[in-house]
Amino acid sequence: MKIPVIDIFAGPGGLGEGFSAFVDGNFKRKFKIVLSIENNPFAHQTLTLRSFYRQFEPESVPTDYYKFLRGEITIETLFDLWPEQSKRAKREALLAKLGDDEEAIADDELNKKIVSALGDNSMWILIGGPPCQAYSVVGRSRRQDIFLDEKKDEKVGLYKQYLKILAVHQPPVFVMENVKGLLSAKTVENRIFSKLISDLSDPCKSLNNKNYEIKSENSRLEYRIYSLVREPKGFDLIGRPIYNPSDFIIQTEKYGIPQTRHRLILLGIRNDISNYPGLLERRDEISISEVLSGLPKIRSGLSKIDDSDDNWIKAINQISKQKILSEMHPDVQTEILKQLDLLRNKRFTTGGEFINYKNGSVKYNPEWYIDKKIEGVCNHSSRGHMEGDLLRYFFSACYARVMKISPKLEDFPKTLLPAHKNIQEGINGQKFGDRFRVQLLNSPSKTITSHISKDGHYYIHPDSQQCRSFSVREAARIQTFPDNYYFCGPRTSQFTQVGNAVPPILAKGIAEVVFNVLKNYLP
Repeated sequence: MKIPVIDIFAGPGGLGEGFSAFVDGNFKRKFKIVLSIENNPFAHQTLTLRSFYRQFEPESVPTDYYKFLRGEITIETLFDLWPEQSKRAKREALLAKLGDDEEAIADDELNKKIVSALGDNSMWILIGGPPCQAYSVVGRSRRQDIFLDEKKDEKVGLYKQYLKILAVHQPPVFVMENVKGLLSAKTVENRIFSKLISDLSDPCKSLNNKNYEIKSENSRLEYRIYSLVREPKGFDLIGRPIYNPSDFIIQTEKYGIPQTRHRLILLGIRNDISNYPGLLERRDEISISEVLSGLPKIRSGLSKIDDSDDNWIKAINQISKQKILSEMHPDVQTEILKQLDLLRNKRFTTGGEFINYKNGSVKYNPEWYIDKKIEGVCNHSSRGHMEGDLLRYFFSACYARVMKISPKLEDFPKTLLPAHKNIQEGINGQKFGDRFRVQLLNSPSKTITSHISKDGHYYIHPDSQQCRSFSVREAARIQTFPDNYYFCGPRTSQFTQVGNAVPPILAKGIAEVVFNVLKNYLP
């Protein structure tokens, strides 16, 4: 039996992908997504396409799917060719907004969708992560928010949609993901995290039984909230585990994810489930070189002048001007000149939605990432950059190669500094001193976030020969999405989807913990 999974605030489906991919000792898949809910049309299209893919066993995915990846047929044609599978996929992936405003799906309709998706299954799990912008430390800093107000920002209270489902449907297990900024976020009344734990522990009480068809008081069940990486410090008088708030933070680089993504993940177990959860298995750090290896090299585009190889090389060569070189450390000067000499005869494309490339490979976990039937690489195009930024990217990559760290603004030649009004604050180390951040080849990446959709300055590729920011596919590999996972929509949306996702390999580890909790309760 496969355990049904309902995924709300699903994004492009990273959390669901991990659960779907988990197999037991007999290589049998143990979870099945029966309903995923997302309100962004492009992310929803990605969800639908991945649901279609999962209608088949990995070895029997039709050739037509790969024709779509290669741009040979449209997604509409793909679905027309496989009507039954596409029908099931469209039923599984629901385009809907969760919340209390007039645009949101009505509670009654949502409950009917859940009941229909679950059928007669009582052993199932709820997963998902409410939008995190309201709780993000960076977001609060930009808004200069001291206290959060649900009346001003509906995202503050979106976790209550979780509570509704927990109270009405009472799944045996739930998994909730969010940013670590939730720990410090607060309203005028209290800290959000402490209230969140209290509400999730007893969702019926938190909703006060108003306007919800909640089961009788005698059948009302509460939840124990566990960390996936720390043992409890003890238990309270009614058996609930006790933790420090920081115990719920997962530092993903310690669990096989090639980025320092630190996220809050809560595991809720209904109090009639007696099994005690294990912890995620620790793994060695994975560098970005281990996941970006084997991808075709592409160069940056040019945004303000005609995009050609010659113009691109000419633009980068401006860094060899004596005035610029004289402001650099001698070792960086030497590296700059060396890389310019190597660049002279290089010719790369700027990539595309599909690149023919039959030699694709990866050093880390190739059985997870690689699908030879693609016969190329998807979602791997570069952005166009201004000439000034090209020089900064080139300098940064060369500097990092020599110094083994990403340069701060104070390390830049004055001639290369951007003309920003607060640039002096950055030089003085007051804020945004690492505005141009190279990801180091032999280390995990910094966190891939949705900000990558706005500019590439925080995600500069370590290879100066390519002189660019990460592509969507590179960001997806760092997030541990398989290469056959296609992101729909324009490139900006693709970046946002990847940045907002839960790494599937991490989710797969969580799925193992959950399965071990539930396995003795399965028919």
